[in-house]
Amino acid sequence: MALKVGDKIPAFSLPDQDEKKFNINNLVSKKALVIYFYPKDETAGCTKQACAFRDSYQDFKDAGAEVIGISSDSEESHGSFADHHHLPFILLSDKDNIVRNLFGVPTDLLGLIPGRVTYIINKQGIISYIFNSQLRIDKHISESLRILNGLKSESDV
Repeated sequence: MALKVGDKIPAFSLPDQDEKKFNINNLVSKKALVIYFYPKDETAGCTKQACAFRDSYQDFKDAGAEVIGISSDSEESHGSFADHHHLPFILLSDKDNIVRNLFGVPTDLLGLIPGRVTYIINKQGIISYIFNSQLRIDKHISESLRILNGLKSESDV
């Protein structure tokens, strides 16, 4: 079953692009999270999306959030992808699609391509927003920042 707005994200650990074990519990309660699932390193759409997150990374940091990208590519592939495009955020390798399945990320309409879904998670580990679109790659960034800035305003009150 797919996670929805209002659900708590599951605990998980995955290897990152530096082949180190990353545990989500080390960030939950410390900052908001932008977790985006994408199909594959170095493909046109995924590169465009990663570079857009990179170009807006300071805006995400200013909004009090950390960006995390997840795909089924290997740690080595993620390392090369991050180096090639100077990606400053965390990339996690979900080779067996365990976390993708925990979140309930769908595939595309034909079931051939892993889904492209972005989750905004507040400091309490609760999903505040979900954006699902294979084609509107640029909207993943603008929608995420819009929601994060709203969360930041709510917490400033």
